[in-house]
Amino acid sequence: MTNALTLLPVTLAAEGGAVNPLAFKLLSYGTAIVVTLGLFLLLSKLVWPRIIAGLDERYAKIKSEIDAAEKARHEAQSAQKKFEEKLQQAQAEATATIAAAQATARKVADELRAKNDAELSEMKARAIADIESAKQSAVKEINDHAVALATTMASKILRREVGAGDQSRLVSESLAELSRARN
Repeated sequence: MTNALTLLPVTLAAEGGAVNPLAFKLLSYGTAIVVTLGLFLLLSKLVWPRIIAGLDERYAKIKSEIDAAEKARHEAQSAQKKFEEKLQQAQAEATATIAAAQATARKVADELRAKNDAELSEMKARAIADIESAKQSAVKEINDHAVALATTMASKILRREVGAGDQSRLVSESLAELSRARN
């Protein structure tokens, strides 16, 4: 090829000088047009349909991926909304459960307090009754002892024995005097 290029100016000069590049030659232009049209027809029938099919397939794949991503985004948003609703519902249930537990605890505490107060009142009443019973028992015992002592003294003073009737009369009189002295 380099030899042909170097020979071109020599060949042109041998034919009569410089060649006009703007000279119209129908054969070379016609050949170029026919080859171009043939190439265009060949490409449009064989190559371009495959390229267009590949581009259409790629477009469809990209579109389906975009649609799938959009669908996934919508599903994620709806799942997030459902999650937030469930979270709010769970918080409301937890608040209600805590309030119910606090109310139950207050109720149980009030019941225990009332039960303890009732038991204390009952224990106090029993203690007062026991004290009163013990007091009456002690007073009776003191009275019996005083009567026995008075009977012994009276029998020593009178130098005779005091009978059951005398003793009953003395007890009654002594109790009457004690009751007056207390009042």
